[in-house]
Amino acid sequence: MSSKRLENEKILITGAAGQVAFPIARHLAAHNEVYGLGRFSKPGDRERLERAGVTCVSADLAWDSFTSVPDDFTYVLNFASTRTGDFDIDLQANAEGTGRLLYHCRGARAWLHCSSSAVYAAAGNRALKETDPLGDSRRNFLPTYSLGKIAAEVMVRFAVRQWGVPATIARLNVAYGNNGGLPAHHLEAILAGTPIRLLPEKPNLRSLLHEDDYIAQIPKLLAAASVPATIVNWGGSDPVSIEDWCGWLGELTGKTPSLVYTDDAFGGAVLDPTRMHALAGRTTVDWRDGMRRMVKALHPELTLRV
Repeated sequence: MSSKRLENEKILITGAAGQVAFPIARHLAAHNEVYGLGRFSKPGDRERLERAGVTCVSADLAWDSFTSVPDDFTYVLNFASTRTGDFDIDLQANAEGTGRLLYHCRGARAWLHCSSSAVYAAAGNRALKETDPLGDSRRNFLPTYSLGKIAAEVMVRFAVRQWGVPATIARLNVAYGNNGGLPAHHLEAILAGTPIRLLPEKPNLRSLLHEDDYIAQIPKLLAAASVPATIVNWGGSDPVSIEDWCGWLGELTGKTPSLVYTDDAFGGAVLDPTRMHALAGRTTVDWRDGMRRMVKALHPELTLRV
């Protein structure tokens, strides 16, 4: 497989209507036969994917047998994530469902499983390596999230060895772009004059990843798939603080961000990108330009000040 572009492949994307996966599905559908698997419970999701050229297949990872899902895909991109807060449901969907789907599509040339930096134990602003300890770092706000992501990784690791399906497990940090993301939530808070809650550690660093960069890295991450699974951090090459990007959003919109430092805030992580650079290269989108484009896309009515 070329690491530059996917063409003329049959690709399954789970969670295809989501914030991260939709731009990937839309991009790949221009040159491939792309199927999107999901519940499509949100009004308009199916229609938006179909307009982008994606064939939609309704299935629930927690319950369905996948009899209606083809099994002859060359590549599978797993971006589905269930977060009900119920451990039984979330483990059944995120871990068991992933294993059952991987078995169903075990003839694929490669899998890309999108995990999360939430699998790591909290470490402040220390850049985390793939070998660092895992932990339940989201319990206060998303009680099932970290453990669900860890369980899904374990299932993928087992399935890859059991059935010989090459896979890459990519631990995603803060993805954003014209389709939303954490900076987009901060943008809405700034426009509404709502306080943004941050942890007392300053600065609050994150590995910000623009959609143009993660789309460009998809073929390279698939090319890196292996048995046992390749595990890699997935984030921007250079860390950016939430303080800095909120300040920039304030400059663009002419609004002053309200930052509140409290222990009762959503934590995060910053990633060591060394292995990602070796497998997929450096990211290229300057975060200020990415934010500018995001504001224009989400709020075309605004006149940007900078």
